Amino acid sequence: MLIHQGIAMLSISTPVMGKMDTVHPVLLWDDQSVVLLDTGYPAQLGQLHTAIDATGADRSKLSHIIITHQDIDHIGNLPELVEQTSSKPEVLAHPLEKPYIQGDKRLIRFTDEAIASIDLMPDSVPESFRNGLKRLMLHPPKANVDCDLADGQHFPLCGGITVIDTPGHTPGHISLYHEPSRTVIAGDALIVKDDQLFGADPATTLDPDTAQASITKLLDFDIDTIICYHGGLFNTRVMERLAELASSK
Repeated sequence: MLIHQGIAMLSISTPVMGKMDTVHPVLLWDDQSVVLLDTGYPAQLGQLHTAIDATGADRSKLSHIIITHQDIDHIGNLPELVEQTSSKPEVLAHPLEKPYIQGDKRLIRFTDEAIASIDLMPDSVPESFRNGLKRLMLHPPKANVDCDLADGQHFPLCGGITVIDTPGHTPGHISLYHEPSRTVIAGDALIVKDDQLFGADPATTLDPDTAQASITKLLDFDIDTIICYHGGLFNTRVMERLAELASSK
């Protein structure tokens, strides 16, 4: 979905635990650069390529991949994108997320307890699925991070991108502000559900209090549109809704 000249919300769907889940990477582009924000679930590269091609951007010119945080649905196709794109895109992420993305540390959600719980799944869950899930948790996608991102950092790419630290969902979670379109790419710092904007999903957020505090930082920006990785587009009385969320307990 084209949001504004040079920015599109992609939609990538995959079955997760028996139901379809759709996530929304974002593509930015201009005459000099093509920038992808997050990469979808593993094994979705073909679908991701199709979504990028539909925007009219030249994915062979992919120059940068920005990862909002380490979760598997955000880094799923990162290794293949880096290895198979002739332009050899630069990978950017927050330093707190870097060791997980690079495989130096196990993804923070893939604890021993989480891995052990796979063996406790009911017999109705196929063994092949359980074995595949265990392999994925023990050997998730990984790629080197070329550039550490810092709060407030500005890049002239695609008309201007500003990094916003929005920790809470994970320790080094970031959001991005695309200046020409006045769009926040929120990652998992916010979600859209039933056409309404909410804070980070409490079921998957590691530090809800910090995630709540992160919403306040977004009020410093002039925002027309928010793209949430889960739920997609929100563009109705955006600043009012953010103020409501920031003040809620």
